[in-house]
Amino acid sequence: MSARPEPVFEAPWHAQVFALTVHLNEAGHFGWSDWAARFGATLKRHGVDRDLNGGEDYFAAWLETLEGFLAEIGMADAADVERLRGAWEAAYLRTPHGAPVALGEDV
Repeated sequence: MSARPEPVFEAPWHAQVFALTVHLNEAGHFGWSDWAARFGATLKRHGVDRDLNGGEDYFAAWLETLEGFLAEIGMADAADVERLRGAWEAAYLRTPHGAPVALGEDV
């Protein structure tokens, strides 16, 4: 019996935001060098305050970069992103522990 490998990502959303970024790049919405430059700047900015460990803080910086980049290239309006973030937070807070989180019909 072999040991199960450790997961590559600490949380499912880390894998999802990584995959979304790769997909958007492969679909031609932005070049990887443009992405890398922006992400590097975000990491540098965040790293001034603390060391990033490649986990939650790293992917929070990844998501921040992706949201900003998508707003910059006109793919995601910053106000819409904030509205959806609030809707997801509200849905999460009203969902019983262990139940799937779902957005309401009004989103």
